[in-house]
Amino acid sequence: MTIKLRLIKDKKVLLELPLSASELPRKYLGKELLIVEQELEKMTKLFDALSHETRIKMMKLLIEDDDFKMGFADFMRLLDLNPKLVWENTQKLQETGLLKKSEDGKYQCSELGKISFLMFSLAFKHLVQTIEELEKMGGEI
Repeated sequence: MTIKLRLIKDKKVLLELPLSASELPRKYLGKELLIVEQELEKMTKLFDALSHETRIKMMKLLIEDDDFKMGFADFMRLLDLNPKLVWENTQKLQETGLLKKSEDGKYQCSELGKISFLMFSLAFKHLVQTIEELEKMGGEI
């Protein structure tokens, strides 16, 4: 049995990737791991930005909002944060490209932010749960 990650847009497969190292050709795996190593700083910043409780809560609020926007004072009020914490966390999210300032001065979730947050919070959670269930059933992944 092979578990694959498949990204599809408008019925077109953009990526199909086996999630078992033994299913990937060695040459392909080596090439991909080299790219990961080269982009390690970028990936580390993204993981760091999405691994903090306050920033997760901020992104959640933005995703839940109709226009994906929120003001500085809204973050302070809704999350009971002081101005320094709001500023530090919005800066971190902006540095990684997950958040941007809109024309009206509010913070807005970028397209990268929407996709990254949903991928890390929803897709990753479901992927891990599925793999754990398969392991419990004793099947090879």
